[in-house]
Amino acid sequence: MGNAGAVTELDKTFLTKVRQAGLWEMPAGRLAQTHASSEAIKRAGMHLLDGHSKLDELAREDSGALNVPIPDKATPEQQGWVDQLKNARGHAFDQLFVDLLRASHGKIFITIGEVRATTKNALVRRLATQTNNTVQDHMDVLEDTGLVKDSTLDDVASTIPK
Repeated sequence: MGNAGAVTELDKTFLTKVRQAGLWEMPAGRLAQTHASSEAIKRAGMHLLDGHSKLDELAREDSGALNVPIPDKATPEQQGWVDQLKNARGHAFDQLFVDLLRASHGKIFITIGEVRATTKNALVRRLATQTNNTVQDHMDVLEDTGLVKDSTLDDVASTIPK
């Protein structure tokens, strides 16, 4: 697949967001293995590690091929989430993990749809498709924990442009 097709500002933003998601969600997934009280949270953490490892590799390859620079650090907000998770244990960790990650995945899901529907770039389209599948898997595994609260879903809903 060639990388034919113009790269838009949305495409560039998307590459950055995929990279930054991995930079905080992979550490969050690792923390789930040692800080969580439930097997469902540990399993969700493994899904995050696996999915974001693959997406991160694709995003780095695509950014190089498209000559689009991407960051090497999570945003300060994302790093703050990792710091919160580092300081939590047991059920408090489990709930915080689900709250942070389900909200984050719900918000990016909207952007993925927009990118997938509009990009003219084949590499970005492939990344959006992979990201869509990965994010759907992560939302499913987070929801399977039984810890997703209505307030988290309301928070996501409040970010959707009307």
